[in-house]
Amino acid sequence: MSSHRIQEFKVALSEEKLDLNALRELCFSVIGILISDDLLPCFQVLLNYLPLDQTMWDSLLKKQREGYSQFLKEMIIQPGIAKANLGLSREDVTMEDHELSPNFPIHSFSIYNEVLLQIDKDVRRLYPDMAFFQWPTDYPCQLILDPQNDYETLRRRVEQTTLKAQTVDRNRSGVTNVSSPGKALNLYPSNEYEVLPNGCEAHWEVVERILFIYAKLNPGIAYVQGMNEVVGPLYYTFATDPNDKWREHAEADTFFCFTNLMSENRDMFIKSLDDSQCGITYKMESVYSMLKEKDMELYIKLQEQNIKPQYFTFRWLTLLLSQEFLLPDVIRIWDTLFSDQDRFNFLILVCCAMLVLIRDQLLAGDFTINMRLLQVRPSERIYSNTVGPM
Repeated sequence: MSSHRIQEFKVALSEEKLDLNALRELCFSVIGILISDDLLPCFQVLLNYLPLDQTMWDSLLKKQREGYSQFLKEMIIQPGIAKANLGLSREDVTMEDHELSPNFPIHSFSIYNEVLLQIDKDVRRLYPDMAFFQWPTDYPCQLILDPQNDYETLRRRVEQTTLKAQTVDRNRSGVTNVSSPGKALNLYPSNEYEVLPNGCEAHWEVVERILFIYAKLNPGIAYVQGMNEVVGPLYYTFATDPNDKWREHAEADTFFCFTNLMSENRDMFIKSLDDSQCGITYKMESVYSMLKEKDMELYIKLQEQNIKPQYFTFRWLTLLLSQEFLLPDVIRIWDTLFSDQDRFNFLILVCCAMLVLIRDQLLAGDFTINMRLLQVRPSERIYSNTVGPM
């Protein structure tokens, strides 16, 4: 970002009450927002975690972060202490979890272990092309690591639990579910996935905790594969903030921003809503409707080859393009996406543009070539020099 652009941000953020339209306009077009200690956290504002009135920030952040600490106590520490002190069985601890969340139906209390195992499997392989999530965080959660609390941590819970069911049958991102019925959990034999020593936490462990708390507080959706790919870029952005005062509280702030984002996006993860106007089927068909309007020739070609939008746009839309680009590029795209007032319609435009960008290759390819082309990262493609009529 140029010094001129940084100055524009400083001016826009200098008022006690932020001008949301001005902030959105800057974030929409500026390459790389969070690169200076002097700049305020734009994602938190754009995702409605922080109000426009900056005088309210300190009190709100204190309240939210204390609230998150309470979630940790009620949903992780207290059930773990019950097991450690009373020698409860695995089912008893799960029932204790259930009692802390009375909205859960009585027949579903046993899902917690399976949900935790699926979260654990997914977050350990989060962005495997970069080492960040395997590194120790500079700010491990002292509440969780407090030696005074003799309880079963999520780490121990995963290590001691076996997956009794065939799988967690809630896949929304095309990722193959874990399948190891009756076997002791031994999913990560390589050194790449070994946990850190006691007293340390890897970044993936923090993400695991965020998703587990979210699942327990939102029983209607719980955890669905792919959510890890949505929370990952948010956490990375906050955990690498150049300002210590924000980086220290990355876990709590990520949780609330992720919750707000999912409140807008969650319908695409709920199978029963697939065919509704807010569901994923409608969104996928909207990409083709937009393509038909912008590039009829390409639209007809894909239709003739019977290449349906669900073959590739499912992942693009549900995961907000987080698996299509390298992480720095994802964050740059999200700068623009979150700053757009109608962000999910803008996402459909981006998906359409991704098709038009490779129109020449698609028009020349057969079904097999085009399917392969549509399912690889755009960064791994060789683009033609000619861009179609977008």
